[in-house]
Amino acid sequence: MGSSQHPRRGDTRQRIQDVALELFAEQGYEKTSLREIAERLDVTKAALYYHFKTKEDILISLFEDLTRPIDDLITWGRGRPHTLETKREVLRRYSEALAAATPIFRFMQENQATVRDLSIGEGFKDRMMCLRELIEDPEASLTDRVRSMTALFALHAGAFALKDIEGDPEEKRLAILEVSTELITSAHTATP
Repeated sequence: MGSSQHPRRGDTRQRIQDVALELFAEQGYEKTSLREIAERLDVTKAALYYHFKTKEDILISLFEDLTRPIDDLITWGRGRPHTLETKREVLRRYSEALAAATPIFRFMQENQATVRDLSIGEGFKDRMMCLRELIEDPEASLTDRVRSMTALFALHAGAFALKDIEGDPEEKRLAILEVSTELITSAHTATP
C-alpha cells in the first residue's frame, strides 16, 4: 500500500515524512493522527513510533531537512564578496532549494498558525533575514531594501501564483527566478 505510492524516497524515515506531509496537506495537521499515517504506510504504530514519537517530531524533522540546504547557502554566501554575482547565485540556489521542498513550503503557507504554534516558524524567519542580508546592500535606500526583500518573496509567491497555471515546473521556476534576479539587479545597480 504505502511504499508503492512513495517510490521517490526509499528509507522508512523518509517514507513516513512523505506520507505525513501528504496527509497533513489533505486533511490538515490537527486532523491527522499517527494511526492514519501508520495505516497509509501499511505499518504498525509501533514501527512508526520507532522513528517518530509524535506528529510534531515528524514535522520538526521535515523542517530540519528543509533548512539544511538553506543553512548551507547562508554559510556559503557569508564567505563570498557582496557582489551582484554572489547575490544572483544566492537567489539561484535558494530557488532550487524551494523547488526541492515544494510540499513543505505549501504546508507552511496553508498552515501558518500551526507553524507559528510549533515555534519552527521563528527559525525560518531568522533564515529569511540572513538571506536578505546576503542580497541587500547595507547602505541601500529604502526602495532598494524593498526590492531585495521582494526578490526573496517573489521566489515564494511566484511558485504559489503559478501552481495552477499549465506549464513545465522548471520553466515556471526559471521565469520566477528571472523576475527575482531583475529585482536584485535593479537594487544593486541603484545603490551608490
